[in-house]
Amino acid sequence: MLRIVSLNMNGLRSADRKGAFAWLATQEVDCFAVQEIKAQAADLPDELRRPTNAELPAFSHFHFAERPGYSGVGLYTRRLPDRVVHGIGSPEFDAEGRFIQADFGALSIVSLYLPSGSSSPERQAAKFRFLDLFFPLLERMAGDGREYVLCGDWNIAHKEIDLKNWRSNQKNSGFLPEERAWLGRVFEELGWVDVFRTLDRAPERYTWWSNRGQAWAKNVGWRIDYQIATPGIAARARATEIYTTQRFSDHAPLIVDYDYAIGGEPPRVQSPRPQTETSS
Repeated sequence: MLRIVSLNMNGLRSADRKGAFAWLATQEVDCFAVQEIKAQAADLPDELRRPTNAELPAFSHFHFAERPGYSGVGLYTRRLPDRVVHGIGSPEFDAEGRFIQADFGALSIVSLYLPSGSSSPERQAAKFRFLDLFFPLLERMAGDGREYVLCGDWNIAHKEIDLKNWRSNQKNSGFLPEERAWLGRVFEELGWVDVFRTLDRAPERYTWWSNRGQAWAKNVGWRIDYQIATPGIAARARATEIYTTQRFSDHAPLIVDYDYAIGGEPPRVQSPRPQTETSS
């Protein structure tokens, strides 16, 4: 079994202080995809670059943003990748540290952080530029014969079920008609699969909550974090969970188990994870 966990950490060091890596060590994870690490190579502690705990993936790979304390993505992997790709070939967005890909045989795992447009019209315009650039790349990836799992914060809630207050958010970044239509094209035209929704179609399954008011306590959230995969490996997804028992960030970890062995080895035997309650 291949277990992939994805989490927007809202600061790698902050999430670690809140227990993210201590929890991760109990999960028998094969790949941990992280976003918004808000760190530079020079100030990332050694224990977060090279985990020594045998229960954690031993290899780390990062795409840092040029701007300190901003953005950045990473992958922690149990096996050493055959190849690591940094960025999408865009000077504007590669400077923000938004894409890293690790290849294992015929499988690629990506940690991805799409821009948010909520802070200003200028950032929303940048988000639309990213979507325009990224769609052709998704089209090429879908047709290149590899299997992909794209993990991360896409900053778009796809359907009404994916956020609590959808009526009042239809003019807000993250639920704009243009953004939702773009993500719909990714699924419907290009054939990518929203893995979580193939396994869990229940309402009120969210991955992000505002820090304002009582959003977390009242489960007033958005599902904007995904594992989006090519159909072959998506069909091998066997279990999924949004972990909300502990809070490491304003986002929650998204866990998916795939019946897939990297490199053709027999799947590792993993102990069942205890069932956890979602917030209500």
